[in-house]
Amino acid sequence: MLDALRVNLEEMMTRSAPIALSLALAALLIASPLLAQNPPADPASGPPMHGHHAAAPEGAPTQPGQDAFGAIAEVVRLLEADPGTDWSRVDLERLRQHLIDMNEVVLRSDVKARAVPGGLVMDITGVVRTERAIRGMLAPHALELDRMPEWSARTQPIPGGLRLTVTARQAEDGRAVARIRGLGFVGLLVQGGHHGPHHLAMAKGEMRPGHRP
Repeated sequence: MLDALRVNLEEMMTRSAPIALSLALAALLIASPLLAQNPPADPASGPPMHGHHAAAPEGAPTQPGQDAFGAIAEVVRLLEADPGTDWSRVDLERLRQHLIDMNEVVLRSDVKARAVPGGLVMDITGVVRTERAIRGMLAPHALELDRMPEWSARTQPIPGGLRLTVTARQAEDGRAVARIRGLGFVGLLVQGGHHGPHHLAMAKGEMRPGHRP
Protein backbone atom coordinates (compact mmCIF):
# COMPACT_ATOMS: atom_id res chain seq x y z
CA MET A 1 0.00 0.00 0.00
CA LEU A 2 2.86 2.35 0.76
CA ASP A 3 4.33 1.67 -2.64
CA ALA A 4 1.02 2.59 -4.33
CA LEU A 5 0.81 5.85 -2.35
CA ARG A 6 4.34 6.79 -3.33
CA VAL A 7 3.56 6.19 -7.01
CA ASN A 8 0.43 8.39 -6.80
CA LEU A 9 2.41 11.25 -5.23
CA GLU A 10 5.10 11.05 -7.87
CA GLU A 11 2.46 11.15 -10.62
CA MET A 12 0.83 14.23 -9.07
CA MET A 13 4.18 16.08 -8.82
CA THR A 14 5.01 15.20 -12.41
CA ARG A 15 1.67 16.56 -13.65
CA SER A 16 1.85 19.79 -11.57
CA ALA A 17 5.47 20.71 -12.42
CA PRO A 18 4.68 22.27 -15.84
CA ILE A 19 1.87 24.30 -14.29
CA ALA A 20 4.12 25.65 -11.53
CA LEU A 21 6.85 26.49 -14.05
CA SER A 22 4.36 28.35 -16.24
CA LEU A 23 3.12 30.39 -13.28
CA ALA A 24 6.70 31.29 -12.29
CA LEU A 25 7.56 32.46 -15.82
CA ALA A 26 4.38 34.57 -16.01
CA ALA A 27 5.24 36.24 -12.68
CA LEU A 28 8.77 36.99 -13.93
CA LEU A 29 7.47 38.58 -17.14
CA ILE A 30 5.12 40.83 -15.16
CA ALA A 31 7.78 41.86 -12.64
CA SER A 32 10.61 42.61 -15.12
CA PRO A 33 9.26 45.98 -16.46
CA LEU A 34 8.45 47.10 -12.93
CA LEU A 35 11.95 46.30 -11.74
CA ALA A 36 13.45 48.16 -14.72
CA GLN A 37 11.41 51.27 -13.93
CA ASN A 38 11.99 51.09 -10.18
CA PRO A 39 15.37 49.44 -9.54
CA PRO A 40 16.12 48.49 -5.95
CA ALA A 41 17.72 51.32 -4.01
CA ASP A 42 21.36 50.99 -3.09
CA PRO A 43 21.56 51.82 0.62
CA ALA A 44 25.11 53.13 0.18
CA SER A 45 24.09 55.61 -2.51
CA GLY A 46 21.76 57.65 -0.30
CA PRO A 47 18.46 59.19 -1.41
CA PRO A 48 17.80 59.81 -5.11
CA MET A 49 19.10 63.09 -6.53
CA HIS A 50 16.76 65.77 -7.82
CA GLY A 51 17.04 69.12 -9.62
CA HIS A 52 20.10 70.12 -11.63
CA HIS A 53 22.33 67.68 -9.74
CA ALA A 54 20.62 64.65 -11.29
CA ALA A 55 21.82 63.33 -14.62
CA ALA A 56 19.31 63.65 -17.43
CA PRO A 57 17.55 60.36 -18.18
CA GLU A 58 18.85 58.55 -21.23
CA GLY A 59 17.02 59.76 -24.32
CA ALA A 60 15.81 62.99 -22.66
CA PRO A 61 16.44 66.42 -24.32
CA THR A 62 19.67 68.08 -23.21
CA GLN A 63 19.08 71.63 -24.52
CA PRO A 64 17.76 74.07 -21.89
CA GLY A 65 15.18 75.55 -24.25
CA GLN A 66 16.28 79.15 -23.78
CA ASP A 67 19.70 80.57 -24.60
CA ALA A 68 20.10 82.85 -21.57
CA PHE A 69 19.00 80.03 -19.27
CA GLY A 70 21.64 77.79 -20.83
CA ALA A 71 24.37 80.44 -20.54
CA ILE A 72 23.61 81.02 -16.86
CA ALA A 73 23.41 77.27 -16.17
CA GLU A 74 26.86 76.82 -17.71
CA VAL A 75 28.31 79.60 -15.53
CA VAL A 76 26.69 78.10 -12.42
CA ARG A 77 28.29 74.72 -13.19
CA LEU A 78 31.71 76.41 -13.46
CA LEU A 79 31.19 78.29 -10.20
CA GLU A 80 30.14 75.13 -8.36
CA ALA A 81 33.10 73.18 -9.75
CA ASP A 82 35.59 75.83 -8.58
CA PRO A 83 36.44 75.37 -4.88
CA GLY A 84 37.79 78.93 -4.85
CA THR A 85 34.44 80.54 -5.72
CA ASP A 86 33.63 83.36 -3.31
CA TRP A 87 29.85 82.98 -3.09
CA SER A 88 29.56 86.23 -1.14
CA ARG A 89 30.54 88.07 -4.34
CA VAL A 90 28.61 86.02 -6.90
CA ASP A 91 26.07 88.15 -8.79
CA LEU A 92 24.06 86.13 -11.28
CA GLU A 93 21.41 88.85 -11.55
CA ARG A 94 24.05 91.12 -13.02
CA LEU A 95 24.82 88.48 -15.62
CA ARG A 96 21.11 88.09 -16.37
CA GLN A 97 20.77 91.83 -17.01
CA HIS A 98 23.80 91.71 -19.32
CA LEU A 99 22.24 88.86 -21.29
CA ILE A 100 19.07 90.94 -21.64
CA ASP A 101 21.24 93.75 -23.06
CA MET A 102 22.80 91.31 -25.51
CA ASN A 103 19.33 90.28 -26.63
CA GLU A 104 18.38 93.93 -27.15
CA VAL A 105 21.47 94.67 -29.23
CA VAL A 106 21.36 91.52 -31.35
CA LEU A 107 17.61 91.33 -31.98
CA ARG A 108 16.11 94.80 -31.49
CA SER A 109 18.67 97.32 -32.71
CA ASP A 110 18.45 99.01 -36.11
CA VAL A 111 21.62 98.79 -38.21
CA LYS A 112 22.47 100.91 -41.21
CA ALA A 113 25.77 99.89 -42.77
CA ARG A 114 27.74 101.38 -45.63
CA ALA A 115 31.03 100.50 -47.20
CA VAL A 116 33.91 102.93 -46.76
CA PRO A 117 37.50 102.68 -47.99
CA GLY A 118 39.10 99.80 -46.13
CA GLY A 119 35.99 98.51 -44.37
CA LEU A 120 32.55 99.31 -43.03
CA VAL A 121 30.67 101.96 -41.04
CA MET A 122 27.59 100.89 -39.11
CA ASP A 123 25.05 103.11 -37.36
CA ILE A 124 23.46 101.05 -34.58
CA THR A 125 20.44 102.67 -32.95
CA GLY A 126 17.47 101.84 -30.77
CA VAL A 127 15.13 103.26 -28.16
CA VAL A 128 14.96 103.11 -24.37
CA ARG A 129 16.57 99.87 -23.16
CA THR A 130 17.95 99.04 -26.60
CA GLU A 131 19.75 102.37 -26.83
CA ARG A 132 21.24 101.92 -23.36
CA ALA A 133 22.37 98.41 -24.27
CA ILE A 134 23.99 99.64 -27.49
CA ARG A 135 25.96 102.30 -25.67
CA GLY A 136 26.96 99.92 -22.89
CA MET A 137 28.07 97.02 -25.08
CA LEU A 138 29.51 98.34 -28.32
CA ALA A 139 32.19 100.67 -26.97
CA PRO A 140 34.00 97.92 -25.02
CA HIS A 141 33.46 95.48 -27.90
CA ALA A 142 35.12 97.93 -30.28
CA LEU A 143 38.16 97.87 -27.98
CA GLU A 144 38.26 94.09 -28.32
CA LEU A 145 38.01 94.32 -32.12
CA ASP A 146 40.76 96.94 -32.17
CA ARG A 147 43.11 94.51 -30.40
CA MET A 148 42.86 92.09 -33.31
CA PRO A 149 45.85 92.20 -35.65
CA GLU A 150 43.95 92.68 -38.92
CA TRP A 151 41.43 95.33 -37.92
CA SER A 152 41.05 98.80 -36.49
CA ALA A 153 37.78 99.67 -34.72
CA ARG A 154 36.31 102.75 -33.06
CA THR A 155 32.93 104.09 -31.97
CA GLN A 156 31.38 107.52 -31.74
CA PRO A 157 28.03 108.54 -30.24
CA ILE A 158 25.12 109.37 -32.53
CA PRO A 159 21.46 110.09 -31.71
CA GLY A 160 19.90 106.85 -30.47
CA GLY A 161 23.12 104.83 -30.27
CA LEU A 162 26.62 104.52 -31.62
CA ARG A 163 28.48 104.52 -34.92
CA LEU A 164 30.90 101.61 -35.23
CA THR A 165 33.68 101.87 -37.81
CA VAL A 166 35.81 98.84 -38.58
CA THR A 167 38.57 98.96 -41.20
CA ALA A 168 41.49 96.77 -42.22
CA ARG A 169 44.84 97.89 -40.84
CA GLN A 170 46.24 97.33 -44.30
CA ALA A 171 43.80 99.07 -46.66
CA GLU A 172 45.22 97.14 -49.62
CA ASP A 173 44.43 93.81 -47.96
CA GLY A 174 41.43 92.95 -50.07
CA ARG A 175 40.69 89.75 -48.16
CA ALA A 176 40.52 91.55 -44.79
CA VAL A 177 38.29 94.26 -46.24
CA ALA A 178 35.95 91.71 -47.82
CA ARG A 179 35.80 89.79 -44.54
CA ILE A 180 34.76 92.90 -42.58
CA ARG A 181 32.00 93.68 -45.05
CA GLY A 182 30.88 90.06 -45.26
CA LEU A 183 30.64 89.71 -41.48
CA GLY A 184 28.69 92.93 -41.09
CA PHE A 185 27.49 94.13 -37.71
CA VAL A 186 26.35 90.87 -36.12
CA GLY A 187 29.31 88.90 -37.48
CA LEU A 188 31.74 91.45 -36.06
CA LEU A 189 29.82 91.42 -32.77
CA VAL A 190 30.63 87.74 -32.19
CA GLN A 191 34.34 88.07 -32.96
CA GLY A 192 36.88 87.42 -30.24
CA GLY A 193 37.01 85.00 -27.35
CA HIS A 194 36.21 87.47 -24.58
CA HIS A 195 32.46 86.85 -24.22
CA GLY A 196 32.65 83.69 -22.11
CA PRO A 197 35.39 84.92 -19.73
CA HIS A 198 33.55 88.24 -19.43
CA HIS A 199 30.34 86.48 -18.38
CA LEU A 200 32.15 84.34 -15.82
CA ALA A 201 33.97 87.36 -14.38
CA MET A 202 30.70 89.26 -14.18
CA ALA A 203 29.02 86.39 -12.31
CA LYS A 204 31.97 86.24 -9.90
CA GLY A 205 31.58 89.92 -9.10
CA GLU A 206 34.73 90.85 -11.02
CA MET A 207 35.05 93.34 -13.86
CA ARG A 208 37.17 93.06 -16.96
CA PRO A 209 38.88 96.29 -18.12
CA GLY A 210 36.78 98.44 -20.43
CA HIS A 211 33.42 96.97 -19.42
CA ARG A 212 30.76 98.79 -17.52
CA PRO A 213 29.35 97.47 -14.24
